[in-house]
Amino acid sequence: MSTARTLARKATAIADLDSGLVLARVEIAVPPARVFTALTTDELTQWWGAPEMYRTTAHAIDLRVGGAWRSSGVGADGHTFHVGGEVLAVEAPHTLVYTWKPSWDDGPATTVSYRLDAIPGGTRVTVRHTGFTNPAVCGDHATGWERVFGWLGDHLAAD
Repeated sequence: MSTARTLARKATAIADLDSGLVLARVEIAVPPARVFTALTTDELTQWWGAPEMYRTTAHAIDLRVGGAWRSSGVGADGHTFHVGGEVLAVEAPHTLVYTWKPSWDDGPATTVSYRLDAIPGGTRVTVRHTGFTNPAVCGDHATGWERVFGWLGDHLAAD
């Protein structure tokens, strides 16, 4: 079996509820540039979501510091939603940082930081999601990032 096929893809995430931080990590058997493309183009609509939960239906990002981004979707119950924010840092294909403000939460925006590191056989993707003020929401996002990384890994496994 090839190295790419044996690369571990199981995502892990931990939440520090006291500091409002989620740290998530996964290893994916494609180069960082391929992962970066899946995260930053409308290709994201092909993999972010599942019919029994929600589907992302549109995604756009202005990949420059100060640029805006927005994803829209529909829940399994038919309700629409959106998430958006501002790009804080971008160094393709290794770093992407942006604010995260969902339409369903009236709390403050949080910050998502992606780091894509080349490793033998692929990419280690690390996300730091910070700024949660509600411990329950922070914990839910740890589970959410594991799920999202699973969708991303499954999508890129088809390459």
